[in-house]
Amino acid sequence: MSADGAVRPPAPLVVVVAPDKFKGSLSAAGAAGALARGLRRGMPGVRVVEHPVADGGEGTVEMVLRQGFRAVSREVRGPTGDPVTATYALRGDTAVVEMAAAAGLDRLPGGVPDDRTAGTASTYGVGELIGDALDRGARRIVLGVGGSATTDGGSGMAVALGARLWSASGPLRPEGGADLLTAERLDLDGLDPRLADASVVVACDVDNPLTGPSGAAAVYGPQKGATAQTVELLDRALGRWADVVATATGRDLRERPGVGAAGGLAFGAAALLGAEIRSGIEYLLELSGFAGVVAGADLVVVGEGSLDEQSLHGKGPVGVAAVAARAGARVVAVAGRSSVDAGRLRGLGIDAIRTLADLEPDPRRSMARAVELLETTAELIAADWLLDEQQRDRTRKGTRPA
Repeated sequence: MSADGAVRPPAPLVVVVAPDKFKGSLSAAGAAGALARGLRRGMPGVRVVEHPVADGGEGTVEMVLRQGFRAVSREVRGPTGDPVTATYALRGDTAVVEMAAAAGLDRLPGGVPDDRTAGTASTYGVGELIGDALDRGARRIVLGVGGSATTDGGSGMAVALGARLWSASGPLRPEGGADLLTAERLDLDGLDPRLADASVVVACDVDNPLTGPSGAAAVYGPQKGATAQTVELLDRALGRWADVVATATGRDLRERPGVGAAGGLAFGAAALLGAEIRSGIEYLLELSGFAGVVAGADLVVVGEGSLDEQSLHGKGPVGVAAVAARAGARVVAVAGRSSVDAGRLRGLGIDAIRTLADLEPDPRRSMARAVELLETTAELIAADWLLDEQQRDRTRKGTRPA
């Protein structure tokens, strides 16, 4: 009852649905839509807020486009030199660039990496996107660096932005990481002067250095088609690139955690553009105003395709759960499958978990039926919530459940 004596209906339950992508099945937006439909079926009258998330990889631009950014598309050089149309997001003086839009694995011919492309794929198109954003007034550049096809240390990006590289025989325009073996000198005099007044943030979820057994080539090269021989060559090439960059800048960042992201693109951004490397999910949640979205929410549903050990280190569900917990909301996770103990998840702010494997144990069928299974899982979450609330209400009234 309100102060004027009128009886007011109870405020609707507010649920924020904030999954990452279910890789191989659904985008983050697709997963959020399926969960929202199931919740509305299970709890008529519920207010569902869809806020799909990304951690710097695929879906990063899509995430911020839902938060007031506008899409900008232009033709750039793809990872092997063929033209591709890439889209980034712009709002005011902030641009969000997904490097994979210009130099990702799916931008390779046929979308399939091999040993040749592992050594020749370039980030030149990423530099073109940054330059275009600067042309349109951007002075804060956010680089999402997941899904790359490249291992060139960001050298292609640097050349596209005006840097010049030299070998012993003359000017060198590197076509991928393998060409860096012959690099001798880096001239930064022609680097776009607008970068001096711009801030650059690399949003990533890895902490690899540039070189060595935990470096960009050794850890991620095989995923990009590199044979063991090419991995060794690329690691030496990145080491040579780091030497040349250190001579030109007076500082050596090759061991800094995270600079191995996207085949060393993060190294080039940090060493040459002064980029700050940030946790992708934390920074993007901040950029999209997620704390305000979950303020006052009763329940937050997080999720991704596979909840595993890697998920606990900077991935979407855990980052979202941390913000939700600070807002006082309960958190339920949904995953295709999970290998993480429920007790560990509770320690990270996730109160409960449901997996699609509980409904369909066959992984291939589960992926094919992801929409249907997510909707059904959301209905089960709604039933759990209503039962919990009934039990809580009985407890508040001092009664026992029948």
